[in-house]
Amino acid sequence: MPVRLPSAVVDVLEDYTGHVEPNGPATRRTLEELTITKISVGEMDNNAYLLVCRSTNEALLIDAAADPTRLSDLVGHSVERPRLKTVVTTHRHADHWGALGAVAGANGSNTVAHPLDAEVLPIPPDQFAEHGDTVEVGKVALKVIHLRGHTPGSIALLYREPAGRAHLFTGDSLFPGGVGRTTSPEDFKSLIDDVSTRIFDELPDDTWFYPGHGDDSTLGKERPHLDEWRARGW
Repeated sequence: MPVRLPSAVVDVLEDYTGHVEPNGPATRRTLEELTITKISVGEMDNNAYLLVCRSTNEALLIDAAADPTRLSDLVGHSVERPRLKTVVTTHRHADHWGALGAVAGANGSNTVAHPLDAEVLPIPPDQFAEHGDTVEVGKVALKVIHLRGHTPGSIALLYREPAGRAHLFTGDSLFPGGVGRTTSPEDFKSLIDDVSTRIFDELPDDTWFYPGHGDDSTLGKERPHLDEWRARGW
């Protein structure tokens, strides 16, 4: 039986800038096929993203981080409350899945993660997502990109508008100013190589990316610094 969580007010701003204040109002952007709502939760200011298919009203949450009450309330306060069908975890670090069991249980959602990071999650994934797979939200397909280095099973999700830009949800593998934290030279090389070949070599400059913490950016803004990141080693 689904768990009923207490309610907490979550304001949603419609003027999307890619910036949210820690534990402040969410911000929503409306695309042709999707709405994307970004919220920052928890002590580590984790970003969570609610994607809603506009034609079916099915929803997908990227990273059920830290605060089950605010995340479930965000779903409940969306326009014409969507069905949260899927929760994707981008990687194994606990700040990104602290609310996974509660949110998935409260909404009857399927859970998705890469198999290399699945064993540490609080509940086993209903679906594994490997490089090149697709995860659906309603009629919209998101492509899975495996980015090895921050963790063994870190993934990004790519959405391409039918006649517009690409949107990339990068977890902690790519931020404005650099790639995610790694713990060895080998892991850093793996991550910078994957980010270079699987993201920057494949996607155009106007690709908007949404990281696991902090502000959004575009690949065009970050591309000139790739060699600098590789040379500094982080």
